[in-house]
Amino acid sequence: MSKALGFLVLLLCACVLAVDSSASGWEFATPVISQPQVTLNLSSLSSTGQYTVLTHPDFVDYQVRVKKSDFCDPTVNVYTGYLDVDYGAKHLFFYFFESRRDPAKDDVMMWINGGPGCSSSMGLLMELGPCQIDMKNLSSNGTVWNPYSWNADANIFFLDQPIGVGFSYADHGETVETTEDAARNVHAFISIFFETFSQFAGRPLHLSGESYGGRYLPAFASYIVDQNRISIAQGREPLNLQSVLIGNGITDISTLYPGRYEIECGTAALEVPMQRISTCVRMRMALPRCQMDMQQHCIDRFNEMNCRAAVGFCDSELSTGYWGTGRNVYDISKMCIGDSLCYAENTAIKAFLDRPTVREQLGVESPNNFSACSREVGRGFNLHMDKYAVPAQNYVAGLLERGIRILIYAGTYDWQCNWVANKLWVDKLEWTGRKAYNAQNWRHWEVDGAKAGETKSSGLLTFATVRGAGHMVPHDKPAEAQAMVSRWLAQLEL
Repeated sequence: MSKALGFLVLLLCACVLAVDSSASGWEFATPVISQPQVTLNLSSLSSTGQYTVLTHPDFVDYQVRVKKSDFCDPTVNVYTGYLDVDYGAKHLFFYFFESRRDPAKDDVMMWINGGPGCSSSMGLLMELGPCQIDMKNLSSNGTVWNPYSWNADANIFFLDQPIGVGFSYADHGETVETTEDAARNVHAFISIFFETFSQFAGRPLHLSGESYGGRYLPAFASYIVDQNRISIAQGREPLNLQSVLIGNGITDISTLYPGRYEIECGTAALEVPMQRISTCVRMRMALPRCQMDMQQHCIDRFNEMNCRAAVGFCDSELSTGYWGTGRNVYDISKMCIGDSLCYAENTAIKAFLDRPTVREQLGVESPNNFSACSREVGRGFNLHMDKYAVPAQNYVAGLLERGIRILIYAGTYDWQCNWVANKLWVDKLEWTGRKAYNAQNWRHWEVDGAKAGETKSSGLLTFATVRGAGHMVPHDKPAEAQAMVSRWLAQLEL
């Protein structure tokens, strides 16, 4: 038998098994079931509440536990489970929703939230998922149908990563504290999923997310592209990564503070600047030093101590004025309400996901209560200066040069990772299509005959604003967000 044919046999027979904890060291509270051969279609999985455990010979220290669920969207098949990492020491939780249109043919999309340390359950239940948290007590189960869900056109999974986020957890205190380390786990999960369920083999894959996703996603996608080269060399089918979608992301840190100044003190967000003139004068005086120090110590040559000092100065002089207003940092048009994340939905989602009945329905095995964002994970990434140590825009350039489509979109009311900062770094991104991109004119894009924002596109790169939306575009402008994604997946102009 040839090596390629041998691998194909392994692929089609790749390990669906029950775990004998006494023999292997893997231990789980939820029962697992075995099958005589590989599960080739998700719909054949048990709906009895038991996990099916999947392994793959190329990822010997990983496994996926998955089960069918009746959570959230009754019109499609829904699955939840865990990616178990490092021989069962770490566990990453995920939700998977089949497409409402044609699950047998539609593309596959991954969604992650940012932070670092924030759960993708927030994106699911507050933004683009098939159901949303019920804030008006209209339903009996705590959620309401979302007609603008992104699974209208794609099979989509929401992943809680890295370890310690949402329902993801570690048995012995292990942590993941850099984006590059997190990339390996994400790649393993996607690889096991695609190579085990043959119905998705070769299906186009899109990585999407927001906020710190501007740092995560370029690195995750780049790792997949690099691993694809290894897969091809070894005669295996690569992941069919097609595009990356980043909403209000933090990617190139050099433009963050100039962008915040324009949002507060200019008319980039509101028709009349919201910040006091005296504060704007102070910010304008501090901006040159902030940019110079950031460029010298964080960008041209990263020095942890000096970069941390530069960031401290920039935050002190250019961010405290906004924090002092009491406004929502994710939507300049609103005041902050609820907890530090400024939305009442966060508190409601936590209460919902902490219900014992909901945890049982999902198959949650985390020993911890749910939290929207993990301070511990955030501290770990901050300790490594993860946001600053690696210039994520270089990953974006590398992806464009290798044929990956990139959509950068941003709500115009966001302050935290604002649209001006994103426009500035996209304009100066160093790649072979830079000149052609900058030569293009801005134009309006519309939904149902109404202006939704402005867009600019050249080749594989598209930038789009969403007018009147904040940091979480699908939350603020659901119809516009869904239309944008639908057109992107169909490779149509916005």
